[in-house]
Amino acid sequence: MEHRENKVWFITGASRGLGRIWTEAALERGDLVAATARKTEDLSKLKDKYGDRVLTLQLDVTNAEQVKEVVTRAHSYFGRLDIVLNNAGYPLVGTIEDGNAEDIRALYETNVLGPVTVIQAALPLLREQGYGHILGTSSNLGHMALPILGYYCSSKWAFEAIYESLAMEVSQFGINVTIVEPGAYATEFGSEQIGKLFTGNEVYHDFKTKFMEGMRGMEKGNPAATPQALFKVVDAENPPLRFNLGSHNLPGLKAVYAERLATWEAWDEISRSAQ
Repeated sequence: MEHRENKVWFITGASRGLGRIWTEAALERGDLVAATARKTEDLSKLKDKYGDRVLTLQLDVTNAEQVKEVVTRAHSYFGRLDIVLNNAGYPLVGTIEDGNAEDIRALYETNVLGPVTVIQAALPLLREQGYGHILGTSSNLGHMALPILGYYCSSKWAFEAIYESLAMEVSQFGINVTIVEPGAYATEFGSEQIGKLFTGNEVYHDFKTKFMEGMRGMEKGNPAATPQALFKVVDAENPPLRFNLGSHNLPGLKAVYAERLATWEAWDEISRSAQ
């Protein structure tokens, strides 16, 4: 991406959590932001504080027509888009056995198809510019799965595959792609899902209780510590495809991949016999 002193961001899910923190931090450093959320009233204070440097727009990423309209409007308002950040998303809490098709479909509409729709709306504009940086908020759970969060994890595994493929397809146009992978942070993310945790098959009650105890005891990062790291990524001449956010991800990932390699190697003779 060309270095620009003041970058123009397009951010989904900008009303709360990391999305809100990154939106405000970008504005504080002098950047321009098209901040989108399902409810524009959640963004009203941004407009009061930052004036014309922020464009607040209502956006439901599952509405394809609205996505195209909003992306085009943001591009027209600022004259360009330097960074497109797919941040909107939510978890689905429950065991695999308890999951129902309606909830799983809704999760994928927001966490997978929503970001794809934003990317497809933005790409012609970025390609015409000859530069751009498409980011997406995934998770350290984009590489590993936990019980109770299996469907959420699966949406992030799909998200990561799409972004990895995208990176290979659009580099020829001068467009960079980065997957941001936060660990556990002290945000309200997922709080509205907790009520669903103890619905479903009673045989999992004790398992869920133990899982929640472990989650509560987990050390969580400070969301306010994240913006400067993110800025280093978007300001880099050669930004990474994958970027861990937080100090706990890498040790866990090393352990997960070491276990996978060990299993593949242990079964390799039998695997090769099937060639």
